Amino acid sequence: MLSVLRHAEPAAGEGRTVRFEGRSLGGPVSFFLVDAAPGHGSSRHMHPYTETWVVRHGEAAFRVGEETTYAQAGDIVVAAAHIPHEFVNVGSGRLELVCIHPSDTIQQQPA
Repeated sequence: MLSVLRHAEPAAGEGRTVRFEGRSLGGPVSFFLVDAAPGHGSSRHMHPYTETWVVRHGEAAFRVGEETTYAQAGDIVVAAAHIPHEFVNVGSGRLELVCIHPSDTIQQQPA
């Protein structure tokens, strides 16, 4: 079986980040395609599974637990399950990254 979710440009005023949950197309993985302006990112949260980020463009600061690391295009960052984490665009241009969730739905709790 083949399933395709076609890209759609966001409407005026909508964010550029895309949320995909694998369950909608019968897949076991979910993700966010993040496109964030400088100074923007995620709020502090956690998941019952490991989260992996792939930085595609720009620069980000990731805070995982009490540790902070900086990543740029091509870097991969991983946060363990049940550890509070967040990221922010620390560059001067847009931040594009993929946030991979090894679950057919995104399970997220505030930290």
